[in-house]
Amino acid sequence: MSVTEKPRRGIQSVEIGSQLLLVLARHVSPMALRDLARGAGMSTGKAHPYLVSFLKVGFVTQDAGGRYELGPLALQLGLSKLQRLDPVKEASPLMESLAEETGQSIALAVWGNLGPTIVRLDEPIQPMHVNLRTGTVMSLANTATGRLFAAYMPPKVVEQAMHADRLRRGGEAPAPTRAEFEALLAETRAHGLSRTLGQPIAGIDAFCAPVFDHGGNLVLGITAMGPAATFDSAWDGAIATPLLRCAGDVSARLGQMAG
Repeated sequence: MSVTEKPRRGIQSVEIGSQLLLVLARHVSPMALRDLARGAGMSTGKAHPYLVSFLKVGFVTQDAGGRYELGPLALQLGLSKLQRLDPVKEASPLMESLAEETGQSIALAVWGNLGPTIVRLDEPIQPMHVNLRTGTVMSLANTATGRLFAAYMPPKVVEQAMHADRLRRGGEAPAPTRAEFEALLAETRAHGLSRTLGQPIAGIDAFCAPVFDHGGNLVLGITAMGPAATFDSAWDGAIATPLLRCAGDVSARLGQMAG
């Protein structure tokens, strides 16, 4: 906010009451008034009038034991928002910040008809000299982006795509054995992101992190890639850490609840 911009006036009671809704949203089971108030950092006497109003409009409901949970209006509003969400649109502004923070090329990929497909690419001032552009379909076996999708997509979908991938690429690059590939996917799931070192292009390293929607489905891969000489390839390094944070932030925007 600039020094000349006046702070916008809000309604404090709405801001306070929303804390109760946030607490309910984080719990899968109904909550007693005492526990709900404690979670929102207020007394039961302060919380109760808000809940009475929320009950009247359908934001919350009560079960037979008097415990509270989110009501039909909260569900209606949530579904309406989810229907309007576009993963690429939600990720784009965060992607730009990630590129600035890491100094590496950042790409967004979705699952297309032929497999993981680049839909947006943000390159640093000195771009990589590789044949990567919007519309590029990434190899499932030999790229960080492909392995990320292979690790989290349904196995039958991945198996069909792998067959098509082999036919399309022929002998372009040696693929890992089945055992090696399964080990790479297990590594990806263990770290929460995939990694390639000098593959499929010598001298280029990459990480790819998953973005999930409210149902836990993989909807987007965020890939960071760059020359090995300037690319921190540590699993908890200066690139992997902000990349995972960015993917988590986009997942939260798409409705994924923190686990």
